[in-house]
Amino acid sequence: MNSIWAVVPAAGSSRRLGGEIPKQYREIAGVPLLEHTLRALLESPEIRGIVVALDPSDRRADAIDSLADVRVQTLPGGAERAHSVMAGLQWLSQQANKDDWVLVHDAARPCLPLEALTSLIGRARELGEGVILAEPVADTLKEVAVDGQVTGTVDRQTLWRAQTPQLFPLFALHTALARCLEDGLSVTDEAMAMERAGESVHVLRGPSSNIKVTVEADLAFADWVLRTKGGH
Repeated sequence: MNSIWAVVPAAGSSRRLGGEIPKQYREIAGVPLLEHTLRALLESPEIRGIVVALDPSDRRADAIDSLADVRVQTLPGGAERAHSVMAGLQWLSQQANKDDWVLVHDAARPCLPLEALTSLIGRARELGEGVILAEPVADTLKEVAVDGQVTGTVDRQTLWRAQTPQLFPLFALHTALARCLEDGLSVTDEAMAMERAGESVHVLRGPSSNIKVTVEADLAFADWVLRTKGGH
């Protein structure tokens, strides 16, 4: 592993959360959510640079102070998350060396601790293969028919809930994701593309506080986590 880069897809419109303001620009703990996410990545000296894919028509990004950091590059994102990630990977493929790695982190995960990020990078260096943060599933899972009837209970012992960051060799991920998009597949995370390409993917247990903000209650929880971390 040579240099490590980061890609943050942040061009989404937050259809599930609702409201007029995309969730990456909603204020929590005093600043926009995206600002917290970028600060968490910039806190690591191991990350050489960050590429943020934005909606070029949304000027709210002007309020994100970290976008002015020398290590941060912005570019236009796509209609879907995977297209924004691909835009970042394509830009990096012109800048990076063949042995460089890239981690992809959701813009809506503002509570990433430096300890978890450092552990992820260390584990990937140790294995020489892709690693993602994830958390074991704790709830009982049910299979349910279209009419709402339970048809079975799923064994949860081998099930994990994927988080980000997800860290892979840059050019291997670029190739894997490009093939998925060419085949018209809906790619929900980078590990999915690497799995389909036959690449090894490992999990490292991430903290339960590393949530992805999806609904209104998540904003309140993330606000509490960040204010607690900051001593407020």
